Amino acid sequence: MERRVEVSEFLRLKRANISPRDVGLDSPVRNRRVPGLRREEVAQLAGVSADYYTRLEQGRDITPSESVLDAIANALRLAAAERAHLFDLARPRRTDSRAVQRVRNGLHHLLDTWTEHPAFIVGRRTDVLATNALARILLTDFDSMPARERNFTRWMLLDESARRLYVEWERVAAELVAKVRFDAGRCPDDPRTQELVDELTAKSPEFREWWPTRQVMAHSNGSKLFNHPLVGALEVDYEALTVPDEEEQTIFIYTTQSGSPSEQAMRELARHAAAGRW
Repeated sequence: MERRVEVSEFLRLKRANISPRDVGLDSPVRNRRVPGLRREEVAQLAGVSADYYTRLEQGRDITPSESVLDAIANALRLAAAERAHLFDLARPRRTDSRAVQRVRNGLHHLLDTWTEHPAFIVGRRTDVLATNALARILLTDFDSMPARERNFTRWMLLDESARRLYVEWERVAAELVAKVRFDAGRCPDDPRTQELVDELTAKSPEFREWWPTRQVMAHSNGSKLFNHPLVGALEVDYEALTVPDEEEQTIFIYTTQSGSPSEQAMRELARHAAAGRW
């Protein structure tokens, strides 16, 4: 039942965010009773009956085919992560969400060899599974935290040091909440995810605002701005690489532009890390 409700709410919110003009429908905006598209308009664009789409959005007990979901995703102009999320909700996969996530010894060694680049591995629900020394000095020492507190989103929302560190804190924090929402759709029966959602709902006003919007995101690459207490301003680019044979583990590696002030700042930070000064 909960999954059908999630499908219903996700479709309703995405439908409300699209105007007829966005999808080439010649429909007057004046006197429309709903924001965005009507259900029958989504059905028309997707090539399904209005009754079928209505029953799907109402959370009825139906399992749409992949072709129908593709058509609805196209009609709603869903981004890649949103499309994947819709499939996760409507056609759930069998996942062992209760299994403990472990990082291979070889990957721990790989992280440690990257002495000039912060690198870390994130698992389900943004749990931080492994870090190198430069990541610990740039961000925070996740390794020193109790195991259940080693979560990137939890740290970002509940630790004041994260707010001071990230210049664009609100953007980064909202993206992490969207990633947790994406993972929750993929592993809906994961009790640890529910524990995290419950804690952040109780403790973070930002989480309470962002979670109901059902935004989803899957990280791949980007940039971040830091104001680090040891080296000051720092701009990094990041790449997110899925670990082979471990699709729920992602390696993040941070780099700086060659010859930039940020590269010099990162080298200074690396010297602090090598000396154990943090």
